[in-house]
Amino acid sequence: MSLLPRTAEEFSSAEYWERFFRKRGEKAFEWYGDYNSLCGVLHKYIKPRDKVLVVGCGNSELSEQLYDVGYHQLTNIDISETVVSHMNQRNAERRPDLTFQQVDATQTGFESGSFQAALDKGTLDAMASEEDGALAGRMLAEVVRVLSVGGRYVCVTLAQEHVIKLAVEHFAQGWAVRIHCLCGQQNEGSDSTSFALPVFVLVCTKFRQVPPFAVLELCQGEDGAPVRLTSVPELLSAVKERQAYNLMLHKLRGGTDASSTQSLTLCHTATGQPRYTLTVQDSLPSAKLPRSNHFAIFVVPQGRESDWLYGSAEGRTQLASSAKFRRLVIVAMHRDQEYDDMQAVQSELSPMVMELAPPGMPANQQVPFLSVEGDLGWREVVGRGLSALTGEYSVEDVRGEDGHLYRRLIFMNNSQLVQSESRLRSKATASSTHKKKNKKKAKALMEAKDRIVHRGFLCCTHHEVMVAGFAMLGMDTINNKDHPVSVLLVGLGGGGLPQFLHDFVPCTRVEVVELDPAVLEVAQTWFGFQTDKRLKVILGDGLEHIKTLESQGGHSFDVIMFDVDCKDTTLGMSCPPSAFVETSLLKNVYSLLTPQGLFMLNLVCRDSALRKSVLERVQAVFPRVFSREIEGEVNEVLLCCRSAGEEHKPHSVPQTLQQTAKDLQKTLRANTQTAPCVPQIDITAMLNDLKVI
Repeated sequence: MSLLPRTAEEFSSAEYWERFFRKRGEKAFEWYGDYNSLCGVLHKYIKPRDKVLVVGCGNSELSEQLYDVGYHQLTNIDISETVVSHMNQRNAERRPDLTFQQVDATQTGFESGSFQAALDKGTLDAMASEEDGALAGRMLAEVVRVLSVGGRYVCVTLAQEHVIKLAVEHFAQGWAVRIHCLCGQQNEGSDSTSFALPVFVLVCTKFRQVPPFAVLELCQGEDGAPVRLTSVPELLSAVKERQAYNLMLHKLRGGTDASSTQSLTLCHTATGQPRYTLTVQDSLPSAKLPRSNHFAIFVVPQGRESDWLYGSAEGRTQLASSAKFRRLVIVAMHRDQEYDDMQAVQSELSPMVMELAPPGMPANQQVPFLSVEGDLGWREVVGRGLSALTGEYSVEDVRGEDGHLYRRLIFMNNSQLVQSESRLRSKATASSTHKKKNKKKAKALMEAKDRIVHRGFLCCTHHEVMVAGFAMLGMDTINNKDHPVSVLLVGLGGGGLPQFLHDFVPCTRVEVVELDPAVLEVAQTWFGFQTDKRLKVILGDGLEHIKTLESQGGHSFDVIMFDVDCKDTTLGMSCPPSAFVETSLLKNVYSLLTPQGLFMLNLVCRDSALRKSVLERVQAVFPRVFSREIEGEVNEVLLCCRSAGEEHKPHSVPQTLQQTAKDLQKTLRANTQTAPCVPQIDITAMLNDLKVI
């Protein structure tokens, strides 16, 4: 038997409610929570001596329960003749002073200013869907009229956006507006369990004089401290966040699902700034787990949230499997927040995370907080800025799992992605001191002013593969001082790759094309990038630059490299943008290469069909294509040769490559006399798993 309206408009239909109460009979309908779940906030704003107008009372037991605890001046009105008759009969003997009247809430006929409170449990929600909110507007106008100065409109609501917007805008002038979120406070026996949305209580207080500014506040729970909000959109956004949280809880309480993850962000109460992001990861049903391992919390060290183990779905699945708990909540701490120690974090999170426990977990179960060696990690924001192309960015120093310090560039529109990364070292010594167990002491040994970028260390494996790929040019080409190796690189990032080539590959001339001026500024300011006659940067569109060079003629490069990401997150390929692998551009690249030249492409493609299409286009242009996949990542580096290679083995890895790799390794190390540090790269290892496409 269907008791809920099929459409939102039916909520405000008198005919619907007549049918509803006839079907429902004598059973009370408490879908927004009963007296036990609402009494705390109701007693806070409505006093027993107040004259109270109960708008749209229905057959709820709320008025009867309020009467029984001392509220004897209740005037109950409803549009349904059936429910009014039934409620009067039900209370005639036990509560003779509790009366119910069939009255239209939009024109009650009561005297102006005759009530100190108006109580509404779901009526505004029902009316807001009718006549584009006009019916609800007339009801609110009537509430305003019958309330005295200092009176309160107390509305229990599901807080749909159009409902709250209508009410808040109606009470914007001369009223204080406060909303309580009663997430998870409905009693178990109520019909509210049919809804995933939390119940809110809207409290609007009538002032004698109009305040000089809008009074908009939000409280968590019945006793939560009010948080002042500056605008209606901000209030609506805060309400949406709490609704999303409750929807997540509703889903999590339904069972475990290792195939999907749920995430939410917890904000600092006083500032509203993000403080923690919680991701719920369930173990696979087939996992063999200790019977007592139901639930645990894992705190990710600061600055490590973008690591594969914590920042990717595959990594989090592996982490949950290793932890051996049925459900693991992975906690990431936000930048610009201070955290004292693990105990403080545990105390702060415990009340909230327990709501995320899996169904069936025994009561009083001990829930452990896990971390890497009990350490919260370390992060220091050393620089900030704004790119006209990409928005806000942050430059941060963090401590890695190996104890070394690293500098990272993060664009805030995708804060889980490390755009560029470099290892740091002390000005005083070329060797890092951060392998010591006392990491706080290690941090103190290198203050911000003493940190410089280690230009001989490449953090990204795909950069190491690209450097190792130079071995395919042959040592005669690399060591030819009369004709230095010429490189065209599209995509600067922090400048680590072109700087390494400049510092360690003899006489190499590197030309970098970068679209974003802010990226060049960051590279020079924070990542030790330095240009000179052998290393220059051209600000502009890499696509247009390649097309221009090809059309002009007379330009050639030994190596052309694409290391540029795609800003369109809807595509299955995050590097490079699709225009960089169109056949016409690939042909331009081919024509710009010297006869023995090499094209290197950093490819990050999660879409298998799209990857196949890219490889087919590359193979159609270049006679030899090799691939080097990056372990634990989606990246692969394509090494594309302009020449066909050995006639008898055109589609195999050159036999002499291993020896050339060793020779290149020696050449890089021999060049340290003019370089600022010793290069840390294993050329041979980077080429071991090279595959022919």
